[in-house]
Amino acid sequence: MQRAAAGLAYAVLDLLGDGYGRRVLLLAGSGDNGGDALYAGAMLARRGAAVEALLLSPDKAHPKGLAALREAGGRVVADVHAAHAPEAVLDGIVGIGGKGPLREDASAVVETLRGVPFVAVDVPSGVNVDSGEVEGPHVEAAVTVTFGTHKVAHLVDPAALACGAVHLVDIGLDLPEAAVTALQAEDVARKLPVPKPAGHKYSRGLVGVRAGSERYPGAAVLCVSGASSGFAGMVRYDGGAAGLVRQAHPEVVVGPGQVQAWVVGSGGGDDAGRALRSCLEDGVPVVVDADGLAHVSGPLGVPALLTPHAGELSRMLGVERQEVETQQLRFAREAATRFAAVVLLKGRHTLVAAPDGRVRVSTSGVPWLATAGAGDVLAGLCGALLAAGLDPFDAGSVGAWLHGAAAAAAGGGGPVTAPDIARAVPVVSRLLLAG
Repeated sequence: MQRAAAGLAYAVLDLLGDGYGRRVLLLAGSGDNGGDALYAGAMLARRGAAVEALLLSPDKAHPKGLAALREAGGRVVADVHAAHAPEAVLDGIVGIGGKGPLREDASAVVETLRGVPFVAVDVPSGVNVDSGEVEGPHVEAAVTVTFGTHKVAHLVDPAALACGAVHLVDIGLDLPEAAVTALQAEDVARKLPVPKPAGHKYSRGLVGVRAGSERYPGAAVLCVSGASSGFAGMVRYDGGAAGLVRQAHPEVVVGPGQVQAWVVGSGGGDDAGRALRSCLEDGVPVVVDADGLAHVSGPLGVPALLTPHAGELSRMLGVERQEVETQQLRFAREAATRFAAVVLLKGRHTLVAAPDGRVRVSTSGVPWLATAGAGDVLAGLCGALLAAGLDPFDAGSVGAWLHGAAAAAAGGGGPVTAPDIARAVPVVSRLLLAG
């Protein structure tokens, strides 16, 4: 608890810039989270901060934490109106064992303090820790300090959005294997398909693209751009935008033929169903995107990666889009089971769910990534990784991470376009491989 409290205190100091003379309010509930907040308040008081505590459950307040706060010069206030205009609020109302939204009394206190930055202890109070869902009133934190490991709520939206910046403090916990994980740069580097010394273009994999249509010919070019990231040894295009594809990518082979994986559906229009059937006849792994998803009604019979956004997934499952957006983890897993495929649910934090229940979350993206054509590039990139030998779960999660990192690198903190993202993928990959 002392290590946790120290991490919290330093997060508050970092947020405020210093401690001396700054005003901090603790919202302390019962249990260990309230104790963490009280001990952190004691440390802040010793650094010269004016610390006040509002006890949400006075009879159940952590006794030793409360004693430490008072000994350091902190004081307890009867209600939020008695506090001295705090510059930061430490949210220790409920912890990872809390269920459901904030109670009415706690919600009223939080609402009164709207506009003051919150630092959450472990998770913002009122979010669902295990599902990433938000069911009602909750804290919206500027910073969340968590201990030991990230929880689902830190990774999965909409709860992750309420966490603000998340800081992890190692307090020496013995951790079980997690069902929801997030690849880090070193994980992605280890999974990248690297050519063997005696490798050639055929041994490195040949990815086929059936994308684009008369209405959306640019989707073919963008999907091929993602597939031409350099991970597969060759790209084949078989569709109705051959002229544009040849002009943009003279290295691409145009026409039907053998491949190790297909990408189908991006901008496919009315031809998407026929194109998907043709891909499935080859019996090789497939990435199904955009218009192709409308023709997926059950298991496809081959290793498959489906890449819907929330609207597409809602139509596939027959539910409202808002349900998918508010219960992303639930519906990504449900779709993976129903379609016996890996499902890549695109979003601020992209989820990649496998039929066996495993989920990876990609947090490498930036808001500028929400731009036309970016999904076409992602589908092509995932297809190249699939053809190069990765299974659909690794291809989806590595592809999503690279896609987000490429957007961040290409935009440099500003706007980015789909072609920019495709061009940045090899650059990001080189940096990863160089360590």
